[in-house]
Amino acid sequence: MLDRFTGLQVFSRAAGLGSLSAAARALGMSQTMVTRHIDAIEARLGARLFHRTTRRLTLTEAGQGYLRAAERILGDLDEAEGLASASVTEPRGTLRLNLPLAFGLREAMPAIADFAVLNPALTIDVGLTDRFIDLVEEGWDLAIRIGQLKDSALVARRLAPIRTVLCASPAYIERHGAPRTVADLAAHNCLGYTLPTPASAERWTFGKEGDIEVAVSGTLRANNGDALRAAVVAGIGLAYQPTFLFSDDIRDGRVVPLMLDQPLFQFFSAYAVYAPTRYVPVKVRRFIDFLVERWAGVPPWDVGLPDWVLGER
Repeated sequence: MLDRFTGLQVFSRAAGLGSLSAAARALGMSQTMVTRHIDAIEARLGARLFHRTTRRLTLTEAGQGYLRAAERILGDLDEAEGLASASVTEPRGTLRLNLPLAFGLREAMPAIADFAVLNPALTIDVGLTDRFIDLVEEGWDLAIRIGQLKDSALVARRLAPIRTVLCASPAYIERHGAPRTVADLAAHNCLGYTLPTPASAERWTFGKEGDIEVAVSGTLRANNGDALRAAVVAGIGLAYQPTFLFSDDIRDGRVVPLMLDQPLFQFFSAYAVYAPTRYVPVKVRRFIDFLVERWAGVPPWDVGLPDWVLGER
């Protein structure tokens, strides 16, 4: 006979994730065993708990009522165990993190390395991609996302501002001059970012409210910020990108930040996002708190940049 408490855990996780396969990954068991637990509960109750399709599970009316009761029971047990082990606060297990490629390598990985030293009982599994991933379906505990968050069921916590900068190399400026107004950009080689942002390959957005759009064009486009950075340093053209890509180059004089007649649109922030849960795991909560404290005030990538670049005109 299958354990009824484990069945409650399986049902609750499958309902929350909307997928038997995602529940199986989250619980570390086979999808066959997850299915057996759900089937056993439905057989015992004589009621169908899920509408099942090839893509997603949705709760029936009976399933919604059963979920409320199951979450109360599981919550009461979690609370009891939490009270009994209140002194045990060291993060353990595996923390699966998904990061955007350039920011992850440049800024998040040094922080992760320091966090790992402070938490030796924790294993950290890092994935780096600029692809928009489904945390729940792919089994990630947490992701860092850069930009303006779309509406979603995920919980988000702001970690730090990500400021933008328009820049070019000294060699490019010597050959072509520096733009002074947003209208001047039409005469310059504006290197384009092909993923959707307010600094896309065809239009750049300016103004404190992002209400000024300027058509731009250039001879090079890329879907990765480091590729655009390399092109700017080589003197190919201008780029309008986050400061973390260019802060070292600005401090060392390899590129020059450019001031126009309109303020740069500061449209980015870094966020930690994770699936909603009644009890946030210690490993997730501790890591987010660590990043918030580490990047408080002026984040490390912006230290030493001109005040006007940081929005202090």
